[in-house]
Amino acid sequence: MYKAIKTMAVCGTVCALLGACGRTEAPVTREKYAADAAFQKKLQEQLLDAKPGSVVEIPAGTYHLTSGLTLRGDGVTIRGAGMEQTVLSFKNQITGPEGMLVYGNNFTIEGLTIEDSKGDGLKINDGDHVTIRKVKVQWTGGSKVSNGAYGIYPVKTRNVLIEDCVALAASDAGIYVGQSNGVVVRRSRAEANVAGIEIENTINADVYDNVATNNTGGILVFNMPNLSQPGHSTRVYQNKVEKNNLGNFAAKGTAVASVPAGSGIIINSNSKVEIFDNDVADNKTANVIISSYHSTGYFTEKGVAANYDPYPKAIYVYGNRFKGGGDSPDGLDLKALKIAMYGISGHLPDVLWDGYVDTKLMVKGQLPAEQRICIQDGVEVLNADGPNKYKNPSKDAAPFRCALAKLPPVTIAQLAAQT
Repeated sequence: MYKAIKTMAVCGTVCALLGACGRTEAPVTREKYAADAAFQKKLQEQLLDAKPGSVVEIPAGTYHLTSGLTLRGDGVTIRGAGMEQTVLSFKNQITGPEGMLVYGNNFTIEGLTIEDSKGDGLKINDGDHVTIRKVKVQWTGGSKVSNGAYGIYPVKTRNVLIEDCVALAASDAGIYVGQSNGVVVRRSRAEANVAGIEIENTINADVYDNVATNNTGGILVFNMPNLSQPGHSTRVYQNKVEKNNLGNFAAKGTAVASVPAGSGIIINSNSKVEIFDNDVADNKTANVIISSYHSTGYFTEKGVAANYDPYPKAIYVYGNRFKGGGDSPDGLDLKALKIAMYGISGHLPDVLWDGYVDTKLMVKGQLPAEQRICIQDGVEVLNADGPNKYKNPSKDAAPFRCALAKLPPVTIAQLAAQT
């Protein structure tokens, strides 16, 4: 379904969407550069010297840094004066691929902005009990392929809480959690990214009370091959996923380069995913896309591991509020599909399925009950018949009129401590 979709380079700025674009800064004088260099040296020394229980306070101000920051240690809190008050600018970054790189457990970062990093904004690698609160990561020059790939980026982590954060203009995903276990992403905003919020190869994730708008794709739940674990059990609920119609500006060859502009919520090759109680509107390709790895057009040089499962299974869509969307899908194949099925003035339905299914598991033309794709509330579904190159698409929603057992809420240590 994605193969004919062309990656669109978006070089114009979206300053109206990026709050910092309009921020007026005083000219950076020689004295300011010297002061910021001294600040950077002191801050990195504080991070190097931090012990369990240390709180590294960063006062209000905009600081221009030339090197990425690194923390290796447990039990450390980094605290700014507020998202709009403490700004770490990496526009002049010379060394280090990330703005901030963290290896550690029981880590908290809150109340600051990281902007214009050479690579990823904030990366947390292999940590347990990670809290990211009231952090903004952004690229102030607009949505460009030269921006860093990931804004907020915990990977191979456990017990992760991301709350009240903002991610703007990442060339891959604004808020991304990968290969992790026990994740809550809530009350955050993702805008002007390729993927707004992405949960990839992660087990037990709750994504709720977020706003994803003006991205290429709003919220993604993916399983990719050749990673440390497959993902499952994600709940996406009570989010606003609206007008994600930004042209795809991802680097060629990356997985998200295949995401069609105009995608609201996408599930790809994942299992046990619930989508409920969301407001999903005006996403021009489709409000919800359910697809297999076979339709992405993304291939790895190493090939695909034999134990990789490319098919979506146990997908449950119910209780959402859909509006608009599907009127101008991205890519020639989807445009042709829309016209053939719904006419020039019509639109694709709220749920678009690529039609790939694991036929080895089917009994009498159906997957086992616990592995089916279930769409409730009379929502229209289109089976695009991707395996046969869209020759026999079907509007028949009857196969999707089923119910699945609901997933339990995700429990992580940070939430348990609040009760």
